[in-house]
Order: sequence, then structure tokens, then C-alpha cells
Amino acid sequence: MSDPNQISFAQAFLCSAFAACFAEFCTIPLDTAKVRLQLQKKVGVDDGVGLPKYKGLLGTVKTLAREEGVSALWKGIVPGLHRQCIYGGLRIGLYDPVKTFLVGSAFVGEIPLYHMILAALLTGALAITIANPTDLVKVRLQAEGQLPSGIPRRYSGAIDAYLTILRQEGMGALWTGLGPNIARNAIINAAELASYDKVKRTILKIPGFMDNVYTHLLAGLGAGFFAVFIGSPVDVVKSRMMGDSTYKSTFDCFVKTLLNEGFMAFYKGFLPNFARVGAWNVVMFLTLEQAKSAILRGY
Repeated sequence: MSDPNQISFAQAFLCSAFAACFAEFCTIPLDTAKVRLQLQKKVGVDDGVGLPKYKGLLGTVKTLAREEGVSALWKGIVPGLHRQCIYGGLRIGLYDPVKTFLVGSAFVGEIPLYHMILAALLTGALAITIANPTDLVKVRLQAEGQLPSGIPRRYSGAIDAYLTILRQEGMGALWTGLGPNIARNAIINAAELASYDKVKRTILKIPGFMDNVYTHLLAGLGAGFFAVFIGSPVDVVKSRMMGDSTYKSTFDCFVKTLLNEGFMAFYKGFLPNFARVGAWNVVMFLTLEQAKSAILRGY
């Protein structure tokens, strides 16, 4: 990534928030499909016939569009943008400053990988602790479509969801699932940012490669793959904890999922998750690099 000393934290935060929000808007239909697949139980989810209602990325997207309308694919976009503005701006904007802090401002040379990973773990954990309410509301709204026909929806929109949760469940409910969310986002943040950093630097050492959109594209795809492979188990637990209040704890959710559905349930929705996270990372990093370049050029 760009030299952290070349732009201020405020500029880095704005670039990161804008890039994250743009990527969220472009890819949230895939995220909605991913959440539905993860919330889907192994059997008994399709009007009593015992067959899965949602099958694969394209099948889930088509089912959602047919049964709930195309707009359902962007359900949760408002809290999604709230989340990315806060979470994305902080975790990405703080990454370079924290890296520099860990190695010291006088450090010269390539920053070691373990410092990259530690910096990303810290910024991911801090950012999601602040942004957890937005994540909760996004998942709740995305899960609304699973309610049986004829049952009124719990929330009319993002603001109503915040207020309803506060009124009915209390302030603490907005931080439901914080444990698995911290674990998930710290791990995925480390997988995304550290791998992007490392892959990009490795590619730039190959003769013929330059710091351009092609390098950013390849590094973004690499970051997306590592993030999904490493983070899928905690991502599934997080989605179920936030979308289904019957689980007593993170451990309870993990054990019940493992015993009832097997280990592969933790990779349910892997392909749509990779499609979404891979696309998200490509769009985000391309946008971020261009935004930083624009600032350095003086717009």
C-alpha cells in the first residue's frame, strides 16, 4: 500500500470509507445471498418438503429476486453503508499508521509480515467493536425475507431496526455477537490487508509488473481468497448468532452447528462468499488506490 507518511490519517480515513462504501454498494446482492445460505438449516427449510430453498449463488439470487423482488438483493444496504463508513474507514485508515507505530518511525526497509498481521488484527478488532450495531442491523434486515408469508416484518427500515432493538432488547443487544464478530473481523482484516500488502509487494518484484490497476486487481483477488478461506467458520457463526436469537452463546452456536450439520456447514456459502469478498476486495482496493493517488496528485 502507499507510504503512510504521504497522506494524513483524516485523508486516509476518507479514502478508506469511500472505497469501502462503494465496494459495499456494488457487491451487497452477493452478501445477501451469502447470509441466506448461511442461515439456511440443513433440512426442513422449504415449505416442509425437506429440501434446501437456496441452492448456490445464482440460484439464491434468482430465488430472492423472484420471490421478494430485485430490491431485496440490496436489503440492508443502509446499515451496510453505515458499517463500511465507520468500520471500513477505521480498519483500513488506521492500518498504515499502526504498522508504522509497531516498527517505529525510524524503521527502514520492508515491514515484516507479522507486523502487518498484528496491525490488521488490532485495527479490525477496534473498528468492529465500534461498528457492531451497524453489522447487527444489516444482518437482521437481510434475514427478514426468511420469515414465513403472512407474518409481518419486524423492521420497516434501518433506523426503525435500531430503535426497535433498543426499545425491545436494550442497548446491549446492539452488541449481540460481538465476540465472534471481533474474531471474524480481526482475522479477515488481517487476511485481507496483510495479504494484499504482501501479494502486491511480491508481484512488484516480478519483472514487468508495475504499481497499476493490474497489480491491484491480482492482489485484491488474493486478499479475498485468503480472507474467505480463513474467516468462513467464524463468519457462519456470526451470521447465525445475529440472525437467530435461539443460540445461547458463540460456543453453543458452534457446537450445535457442528453436531447437527457437520464441519462443512462452516463453509456453507463458500463460493458466494468468495465471489462477494473477492469482488469486494477488488473494487475496494482499486478505488482506494485511485483515491490515494488523486490526493497525492492534488486532485
